[in-house]
Amino acid sequence: MNTHDPFPRSPTLMSRDDTALLVVDVQQKLLPHIHHGQRIAWNVRRLVDAAAAMNLPTAATEQYPKGLGPTIAELAKRLDPPPEKLMFSCRQCSDLFADWADRGVRKILVAGIETHVCVQQTVLDLLSEGFALYVAVDAVGSRFAVDHETALRRMDSSGALLTTTEAAMFEWCEVAGTPEFKQISRLARETPPGDSA
Repeated sequence: MNTHDPFPRSPTLMSRDDTALLVVDVQQKLLPHIHHGQRIAWNVRRLVDAAAAMNLPTAATEQYPKGLGPTIAELAKRLDPPPEKLMFSCRQCSDLFADWADRGVRKILVAGIETHVCVQQTVLDLLSEGFALYVAVDAVGSRFAVDHETALRRMDSSGALLTTTEAAMFEWCEVAGTPEFKQISRLARETPPGDSA
């Protein structure tokens, strides 16, 4: 066993103390049109459950729910009622981000749809406000692969850090052997929709 204190953790890693989860517009009428939509919704739900296990601040938004419907039921029952917006960027919900910043939360993991519209515009706006942005690439999606892939490249080149659902969950957890680790491990072992056990 190492007898020395560990050196400091990388500031580019997310932690339970400085990170929030933002779920962007995973809505009933939009999701069926998203490429691999069920897999994306499954990953978003795992992130929401992991954030709850780690006590991370979590919020969702809804884009014009009168036309696109509410947040899908599986997520809605796990989340506070989301603010509505007409602006594609979630910067319209500025009170949410001001509250997180006041609480010392300067890192935001983004999940949701669509990658090239509401997710991308939100990420770029929040980067310009000085937040560190993380995008779970397997928990965001668009109707067409080219839009999704191009948006990921643009966000990456603009300073957002790309990650995956499982990487983010274990990053929040940081160590094994805790009750939270057991919950994260259970989420990591879930079978994806459409896959056999």
